[in-house]
Amino acid sequence: MESPHSSSKYHHPYFTPAEVEYLSEKQRGKLSITQEERVRQNACAFLEGLGARIGFPRRTIATAQNLYHRFHLFFPRKDFSYVDVSLASLYVSTKMHDTLKKPRELLAVSYAIRFPDLVAKSKHPGGEIDLDAMDQQVVERDRQRLLAIERLLLETVCFNFTSRMPFPYVIKLGKAFGASKKLTKLAWRLTIDCHRTLIPIQYPPHIVALAGLYVAALLSSFGQPVTPDDSGSRTPHEIAEILGKNGDWEQKYQAQVDDLEGIAHTVIDLLIQGAQSQTANTSPRTPSSPSPHPSPRTPHPSVVEPQLPSIPYTADQLMRLKIVMRQTEHEQRTRQPLGSADPSALYSGDDVALLGRNEGTVRFLFGPPGVMGDEI
Repeated sequence: MESPHSSSKYHHPYFTPAEVEYLSEKQRGKLSITQEERVRQNACAFLEGLGARIGFPRRTIATAQNLYHRFHLFFPRKDFSYVDVSLASLYVSTKMHDTLKKPRELLAVSYAIRFPDLVAKSKHPGGEIDLDAMDQQVVERDRQRLLAIERLLLETVCFNFTSRMPFPYVIKLGKAFGASKKLTKLAWRLTIDCHRTLIPIQYPPHIVALAGLYVAALLSSFGQPVTPDDSGSRTPHEIAEILGKNGDWEQKYQAQVDDLEGIAHTVIDLLIQGAQSQTANTSPRTPSSPSPHPSPRTPHPSVVEPQLPSIPYTADQLMRLKIVMRQTEHEQRTRQPLGSADPSALYSGDDVALLGRNEGTVRFLFGPPGVMGDEI
């Protein structure tokens, strides 16, 4: 008699850029990189709008965005609507941060964002949709789909509910480097925008926060005259100069200057997209605005215009900044995967089919191999 299949899954808190590129290409399917990015920004905007309407704290929204990014490293985009994955990601995030909402509550708010015509018919003064007045088969089908994806998400993170955010580090690092409150606030905003990208699943939160401070200093100093701060704070020029070169800060904060530069280019690329499209976009937080989020039954959600951060810089200014950065940047080192195995190998075998099923035995371990003992 054949014995049941047995395997182990290891939680990888962070992935190298090479791993992310490999896994993303594998799950992208026939989508181009541009189309994939467009769907990703649609999902992040949907989570922003949903979180803002409900009143979730920033940590809940940011973690949901991270879960969405992580999910599609292992599951094809063609098999799932970004709306369904986003809702499931937010539901899991509410559990992780003790801001729990029931699936039906999340669905009710999502319907209000996705289907503004239903909001117009609603008699609720806040514009909420009464689920009892909707087709219960549709609501139940959407709820079951959310719960099914929730299970896949939990297995993807190996049931590890640990979630460290970069936001507290922004405040601490701002004080440590003598940044002004204005510069620290900009760094905070840029750190929020980082979660629209794959940065937080590639780097620990303290490096993401440090990069946010670096990008804020670059944006505040580029093309601007050096003016001393009367409050005694360091100028953006000084902070950009420190973080743009090798120094003692690297050992102190366990970071590398080439990591900050790589993150900076990713964030600035996102800002360029926002600068190019912000005039054509409307905010999903405004109930009267046309909804930028399609029905999950829409064949191609990637044709919808994404909502990108609104910024006071033009695309030309940001492109010039990238050119200047290229002239002095450091060579990117090759990062080694955590543990002793590439996570792409762990999820590329026959046992990947066991995810979401009850066949065989799957052990979920809270760390990568080599970090967590294989004998556990």
